[in-house]
Amino acid sequence: MEVGGRPFPLNNRRVKMSSSKVPHVVLESSNHGSMPVIGLGTGSLSPTGDVIKVAVVEAIKLGYRHFDTASVYGSEEPLGEAIAEALQLGLIASRDELFITSKLWCSDNFPHLVLPALRKTLQTLKLEYLDLYLIHWPIAVKPGNLEFPIPEEALTTFDLKGVWTAMEECQNLGLTKCIGVSNFSTKKLENLLSFATIPPSVNQVEVSPIWQQKKLREYCKSKGIIITAYSPLGAVGTPWGSNNVVDNELLKEIAQAHGKSVAQVCLRWLYEQGVTVAVKSFNKERIKQNLEIFDWSLTKEDNEKIDQIKQLHLLPNGPTKFISDLWDEEN
Repeated sequence: MEVGGRPFPLNNRRVKMSSSKVPHVVLESSNHGSMPVIGLGTGSLSPTGDVIKVAVVEAIKLGYRHFDTASVYGSEEPLGEAIAEALQLGLIASRDELFITSKLWCSDNFPHLVLPALRKTLQTLKLEYLDLYLIHWPIAVKPGNLEFPIPEEALTTFDLKGVWTAMEECQNLGLTKCIGVSNFSTKKLENLLSFATIPPSVNQVEVSPIWQQKKLREYCKSKGIIITAYSPLGAVGTPWGSNNVVDNELLKEIAQAHGKSVAQVCLRWLYEQGVTVAVKSFNKERIKQNLEIFDWSLTKEDNEKIDQIKQLHLLPNGPTKFISDLWDEEN
């Protein structure tokens, strides 16, 4: 299969095209379910529920079918309202046309709290099931603590084996079609895979041209775990984000040569690297532009230049900066 004049780039994974213009990738641990390779992220520190709802409905009109949320984002309720509106307007025939991802927050990272947390998420979304449920961070904080950034004194023991067993129960009950993780290093994935009955389908982590995660991507590829990139444009607008991606001169030159935006170059690069992506925007035109990455290609020279970009990790200065072993020194 070819897309944009080149072989489909998702690292020889099984893929299929959907009725919308977004390709899907098969998730190996979900009875051959599939996920759109690009999704709309809804995590933000400022937009209101109405802004999120309008953006999601517009995105559905444009062809998005994957939406990424989390209990801590505060966007589950407006996302659920947008899904209901899309159904009412006939923009989609059924909820089954959508791929909905949500995440287990750190204060629920305890074996006995996983299932109740998922049930609460489903109640908020007004859905019967998720397509993907992720452990948001490989840490636990004291139950009931929703502060963000996470205060150091809230940290407590994380029972990964017990939590993952509860995640597997969620999938076995049909409350989520597949399960995965977020912000897991290679070392943490190795630990998880040593006892998991159901391997994680996805690892959602920061990936961009300025934080390429080559070691982690290769490891996940070898284990059949899909990488989903968050903050692919540098998390502009967050306290820990920066303009280092969108203001990169090399990326600007490549964008100008192709008549594209820097954002489109970044998203196309990720796609060609075999990385799926959750990209946040509440601006109609940017939502549209972010989807326009499948009918053109980067050149070999473009990729060689991007490969040489100086690497800079955003999240060591982010919400969990005090946790010294979070990334296991692999990044």
